[in-house]
Amino acid sequence: MSPTLAKAATVSAVLALLLVAAPAAAGDPVTAAAPAAPAVRVPATAEVRAAYERMAPLARSLFWTGEMEINPADPVAGPSAARALRELGRYDQAAETAGKTLVAQPNNYEALLEFGRAHIARGQAFYGIAALERARAARPDDWRPLSLLGTAYQQVRRPDDARAAWNDGLRLAPDNPDILNNVAIGYLAAGDAAAAETLLRRAAAQPGANLQVRLNLAMALGLQGKSAEAEQMLRRDLPPEQADSNIEWLRSRSGADGPSAGARTWTSLQGS
Repeated sequence: MSPTLAKAATVSAVLALLLVAAPAAAGDPVTAAAPAAPAVRVPATAEVRAAYERMAPLARSLFWTGEMEINPADPVAGPSAARALRELGRYDQAAETAGKTLVAQPNNYEALLEFGRAHIARGQAFYGIAALERARAARPDDWRPLSLLGTAYQQVRRPDDARAAWNDGLRLAPDNPDILNNVAIGYLAAGDAAAAETLLRRAAAQPGANLQVRLNLAMALGLQGKSAEAEQMLRRDLPPEQADSNIEWLRSRSGADGPSAGARTWTSLQGS
């Protein structure tokens, strides 16, 4: 090979090595780095879920709504989100959330109950009755759908059906404070505060009785003119301003007769 050809071959080899080793240009569409894929969201761990369940309703509503978005088939997220929204007083949103869960999971038992609760809370119990009846049929040994059905039937003016549902519930769970409270509410709505007082005293004596049972007992007492005992209970359980408001209201209604008296007082003490 002539010196000229040898030199040309050497230059070509060097250029080839440089081309192979050269980094790709920043704008090279073939070799430019692809954008990072978005992070895949995964459901929270059991520990995280348990921690959120101890938080206030607002935090729980945001958390569980996010869990629903991650997995619409999650059996816990939908009912939990609906419950938190209901506790916030967002009854329409609670009903909508429980309804969405039932679209994806028609047999989700807790969602059926929450759907009924939300419609009762928004004053439209009629729309929750079918779901509660499905829950009752699914688990005839559970008192909860019976208690809720009694309240729903009472709201749509079916008092005989309401009493039958509550009685069935009490056969399953004698002296259950939630059922006794609901039966008492029915008496209050009918203007019979004395009968309501008897049931509410039974309910309040149970270990599982909650604040609302005591407030309703105070309501029944106040409506009968037993203002000293009612005031004592309200001041023990409510902040001063709220207690003052409810005591004044009860004084103005003491001795009032008829369904409107009980219904309005119940609404007042419920804070809705």
